[in-house]
Amino acid sequence: MKTKILSVGGSIIAPGNPDVKFLSEFSKMITEFLSANEDTRLIFVCGGGAPAREYQNAYREVAKNFNEQEKKFLSYKDDDETNNFCDWIGIMATRLNAQLVKTIFGSWCPNDVVYNPTQAFEFKGRILVAAGWKPGFSTDNDAVLLAEQFQACTVVNLSNIEKVYTDDPRKNPDAKPLDTISWDDFKKMVGSEWVPGKNCPFDPIASKKASEMGLKVICAGGKNIENIKAILEEKDFIGTSIC
Repeated sequence: MKTKILSVGGSIIAPGNPDVKFLSEFSKMITEFLSANEDTRLIFVCGGGAPAREYQNAYREVAKNFNEQEKKFLSYKDDDETNNFCDWIGIMATRLNAQLVKTIFGSWCPNDVVYNPTQAFEFKGRILVAAGWKPGFSTDNDAVLLAEQFQACTVVNLSNIEKVYTDDPRKNPDAKPLDTISWDDFKKMVGSEWVPGKNCPFDPIASKKASEMGLKVICAGGKNIENIKAILEEKDFIGTSIC
């Protein structure tokens, strides 16, 4: 059976509150796709979205106000530890979103939400839902690790951008959208370090692993249901292929 993996950005699931309209349309399209393609199963890896960033920012603001005595009492050390704490906050947000998505798909998804993408387990249904694992990377990396475990050759990364650009289009009006980009060029663009809450098309740690595996990643807009369907059906689509 073919396995397809979708890394569903938290900004798509919960841009503020959970997006009920998107979740309704997405679940309808997915169940129709699976009913028509009995040789395919799907893995959704859920991001944290607005709740992750809001809670991470709240912690950072509080941490700024710690005096030296309070830092010692709270076992607070430095920026690295702040990032570790913020990663855990983000991970918990991904798990809440993942539980919502699992519940929506009911009997299509009999497995519990997967937290550790390296642990061997039986994929029982037609849909598997995963969430954040541990600090040091985003759920993009979890998607890559699940692709490795289940021999998937492509990860579809759904976010709030339709394509990868040559630069941040919000800051550079001359930035151009790309249909394809090599892993070498993409890694130069996103760098090599992960910071909790970092906003980039595909996280640097995941990019390094995907490049080593020869994995193809498709970045596409998560709100365009018909375009997601086209990607799943391997038809022409709007997005950027990284390979």
